[in-house]
Amino acid sequence: MFDTRPDRDAEVALVGRSNVGKSTLMREITGHSFDTGGKPGVTREPNHYDWAPEDFVITDLPGFGFMSGVHEDHREEIKTGIVRYLEEYADNILVAILVVDGKSVVDIIDRHSGPDEIPYDVEMFHFLRELGVPTVVAVNKMDKVDDRDERLNELCDRLGLLPPWKQWQETIAPITAKNGQISSLNEAVRDRLHEQQRDDLFKFF
Repeated sequence: MFDTRPDRDAEVALVGRSNVGKSTLMREITGHSFDTGGKPGVTREPNHYDWAPEDFVITDLPGFGFMSGVHEDHREEIKTGIVRYLEEYADNILVAILVVDGKSVVDIIDRHSGPDEIPYDVEMFHFLRELGVPTVVAVNKMDKVDDRDERLNELCDRLGLLPPWKQWQETIAPITAKNGQISSLNEAVRDRLHEQQRDDLFKFF
């Protein structure tokens, strides 16, 4: 379904629900503007930003979950496309960045947790780990969160990581992308790249 990927060996992929600030974060990392919209689900195809000399690409995958004005069948199609993309390129993806909205993510997870339902964010986190893709959770919009530590501890708990969150700083990165506050994410990504002997990619983070 998504066949726009440039032929690059190494990849960092951004995944997450619609409207959590993935495209803003992509712009912050790359210094390059992409279409971002006020409406969820503006990104329907992956955005790729690539560097040929380093054989490296950063990909912003479309948002999954609710999108206003998008039929449910199409939403499912996009989600299937994302899952297939991640499966196909799992060996190339050095780091996946799962972007969540710090203010609402715990409430959304709790609202969709039930005997027959796994919330998308939790499902995606475990899916990436099952694929063996090192995953960092970028907890965005932290400027809107008052009870910072409590909220991050709750998120860890929902993801199956034992709180306190501070022992997971290579996995949980509180950020505010629109203000350029992403240093905790850059550090976490560098940790993951270092583990895979790709310090040459540090200059991008």
